[in-house]
Order: sequence, then C-alpha cells, then structure tokens
Amino acid sequence: MVILMYMKNRNNRNGSRRRRNVENPMGGVANLFDVAMVFAVALLVALVTSYHLPELITPDQDVTIVKNPGELTMEVIVKSGETIETLNMSETAIEEDVVGTVGTIYEMKGGGMIYVPSK
Repeated sequence: MVILMYMKNRNNRNGSRRRRNVENPMGGVANLFDVAMVFAVALLVALVTSYHLPELITPDQDVTIVKNPGELTMEVIVKSGETIETLNMSETAIEEDVVGTVGTIYEMKGGGMIYVPSK
C-alpha cells in the first residue's frame, strides 16, 4: 500500500494539495536498456566460450576458420589483430583445363613427403 503524503502549497492561491514525493513513472523502465546490454554481452561471451574460441575476443591472437571445407560454399574467416575478413571461395573459384602432370608426390609413413618430377 502506497501512502502519499500531502502538504499544503503556500504559493498556490486556491489551496489545493499536491504530492510531496513526485516520482518519475518511467524511472524503472530506463534501467531495462542497461540490463538488456549486460545480458547481450554475457550471452556473446558465453557463446564464444562454448565453442572454445576465446581467440576471437582477444586482440593479440590471429585466427583462421574454414567453413564447409572442400565444397562450393566454402568460406575462410581470417582474424588478424582487430580486423576480421571473410573470404568466399565460391566467388573466387576458377576452372582450368589440366594439360598434363608435372610430377608425383608420395607421402611417407613418418608424415614426410617426396616429390618425384616426371620426365
């Protein structure tokens, strides 16, 4: 129950009363924007940490992410410093005719590779 305290206004000629404590009815709504911003930042940090990619929010590490590798819709996302660049591989794909082979590359058991040029 709200108890309103009234006092007589001496400057008012007709002797009407007014409230002593006048509150702004929009005062509580004004803080909702601040709460929404804090919630949005917390959600962003939670999403980044759930994908185990804290490098995206630190400016001192460079990150390269490949989405849909080997497909026509492949995208490469490169973050260097504070700049993030997206490269669409479908826009830069070029088809060429293969004329012949230059050589053969063999993979070894230890992970090494040997290039043998064709004659």
